[in-house]
Amino acid sequence: MNYLKKCIGSPGAFGNAARWAPLPLRLVVGYGFMAHGYAKLAKGPEAFVAIVHAIGVPAPYWMAWLTIGIELFGGLAVLLGAFVPVVSLPMAAVLLVAMFTVHLPFGFTSVKLMAVTAAGPQFGPPGYETDLLYLACLAAIVAAGSGPWAIDGLIARRLRK
Repeated sequence: MNYLKKCIGSPGAFGNAARWAPLPLRLVVGYGFMAHGYAKLAKGPEAFVAIVHAIGVPAPYWMAWLTIGIELFGGLAVLLGAFVPVVSLPMAAVLLVAMFTVHLPFGFTSVKLMAVTAAGPQFGPPGYETDLLYLACLAAIVAAGSGPWAIDGLIARRLRK
């Protein structure tokens, strides 16, 4: 009973368990960004340069590589809970550019089931829902802190000494 009271006790409905809330957000957001950056590298960066050029971004070669770097290294930083308030700004910029230049015309919903064929499900282009979810997660992590098992916590403890 004491263990349950300790975990569920105040403040909030989940008490001490609430401090763990940023951890799954960090893991999902960090991995998600890294997966997107890796996918751009795996398909060949020149393909992403062409996409960036097609949507009218200036200096497409440099901006494509900058985006890949932000996704890979920003994702790793969030995953590890390192410098999260700093890396969240360029990550948010990447999300906003994607949302307004690519996803906005396709509406809110990120999953659009068009048909189910013998080859499997067929989906339409994604909307901006996922961009908003990533932005909300980044904002929550910045507002609440990186949580346990974060490099930001180690840095803060060392600076206090």
